[in-house]
Amino acid sequence: MQNQSLILDHVSHRFGNLLAVDDVTLSVEPGEIVCLVGPSGCGKSTLLRVAAGLEALQQGRVSIGDEIMADGAVTVPPEQRNVGLVFQDYALFPHLSVRDNIAFGLRDISAAEKRQRTDQALERTGLARWADTFPHELSGGQQQRVALARAIAPRPRVVLLDEPFSGLDAELRHQVRDGAAAILRETGVATLMVTHDSEEAMYMADRIAVMREGSLRQLGSPDDIYLHPADAFVAAFFGDVNRFRGTVSGAGVETPLGRVDTNGVADGTEVEVLLRPEALILADSDGTAATVESARFVGRTSLIDVSIGDGAAISVRIRVPGRQLPAPGTRVFVRRNDDQAFIFTPSVPK
Repeated sequence: MQNQSLILDHVSHRFGNLLAVDDVTLSVEPGEIVCLVGPSGCGKSTLLRVAAGLEALQQGRVSIGDEIMADGAVTVPPEQRNVGLVFQDYALFPHLSVRDNIAFGLRDISAAEKRQRTDQALERTGLARWADTFPHELSGGQQQRVALARAIAPRPRVVLLDEPFSGLDAELRHQVRDGAAAILRETGVATLMVTHDSEEAMYMADRIAVMREGSLRQLGSPDDIYLHPADAFVAAFFGDVNRFRGTVSGAGVETPLGRVDTNGVADGTEVEVLLRPEALILADSDGTAATVESARFVGRTSLIDVSIGDGAAISVRIRVPGRQLPAPGTRVFVRRNDDQAFIFTPSVPK
């Protein structure tokens, strides 16, 4: 069956009084990987389960291509949606070989077709040599590939992944997700993946959907999300930020690092200014005077904390390339790259 888009249209879902998903509209196109990100409890896994049919739809509509999966009147059972699922624990059958785990979901086809699809999935995921091995004899990365192979073997219209790499150590996670992304794009299937890891989403996704408290806060390419965040929450979710508050006056706001243009925000407005650590530059002169508090080399970059002002000094974090470790107490100057200065009005809690 031809791969088709996944469409979630104004989906909401409650658990008792808790609104877990709040009017989310999202589509995933064939060959596209969309990552759902956000803090624990933001509703991303619930939305994935609604898409899969593992949670009953309460409000909205779920479609694959032109076919409605659920809309209040129609409910297609999960096993009839032709959706591939990969979970954090992989859910492999311990008593079945790799080949038999992959073949398990292949139904209503001939034995020859089943073997062909299983062999194809084994080759795609690099598991052919382990076809007769059992799950307990495999590494975590290999088990993850078996789960992915089992998901793609039935040639699903959509693949849904819930934290599929979180159980792997850092080095293995990088290797496995590289292969998984290549396989998913090769199949041309629409893929929706849940992750709490912002770096993983930046790496894997064609588009990122950022959720908070059940609502979709921003949807866009990794570049858009990082360079043009919709609000302070989105900006901070994708890396450390230095935060300052102030009142707009004369199209600008004063910060400990100098005056920042507020780009048309009305005078008298209380705003929050966010500056990424990598947007700050250490200089020998011509900037805001500061004193080094600490410096740490973290591989590829160094983190330098400085204090600005006397008395109740304000601490600012700077990220610089390579190994730069000025001693505590060193006097330095700090300059800004205003392309990474974000101005927001403080959010009001729900």
